[in-house]
Amino acid sequence: MLSLTPSQIIEYLYCPRFTYYEYVLQIPQHEEKYYKVMRGRELHMEKARHNVEYLRRRIGVTEKRLNQYLTNDLLRGEVDEVLWLKDGTMAPLDYKFARYEEKIYETYKTQLYCYAWLIRENFGLEVERGYLVYTRSRNQLVEVPIDPSHISVVKKAANEISRIISQNFFPKATKYKRRCVNCTYRNICIQ
Repeated sequence: MLSLTPSQIIEYLYCPRFTYYEYVLQIPQHEEKYYKVMRGRELHMEKARHNVEYLRRRIGVTEKRLNQYLTNDLLRGEVDEVLWLKDGTMAPLDYKFARYEEKIYETYKTQLYCYAWLIRENFGLEVERGYLVYTRSRNQLVEVPIDPSHISVVKKAANEISRIISQNFFPKATKYKRRCVNCTYRNICIQ
């Protein structure tokens, strides 16, 4: 059975051909070479050690679990913090090795939507918001609204990825051609 990660969903939404090249043709993108990816992984380990007891009462957190590895039929991922809130809902919290510049990147939102789907299916409670902590902006906490339509987009992407991989399906490229400029696969992609 295929088990996808939030990164695969994000890559697919950026360009469906990314999925084809990396997971059907198995041409690696060598993500481990990027400094921010490696620094982000180190940061997650540091936060896990230092934030064991800290509850964010300002946003109504009553309980939390750190580094929760969750799965469902199509998706798997490790959530930095799974939060139980006073209003009876739950929320994912994700640390970002980034500065907050009054804009939330779609990739960050998509990752939270993936985590919301996993939390709903594993804990059976609603997820109406997620949180990002921007570590390079003095740990600024930013709330991201989450509604069922966001989770539907993620589910649809997961199903399309499954089709690409299981049926060796060559999808259309992104309609946003500017994305091709810095793509790992630009030299081999048939436009």
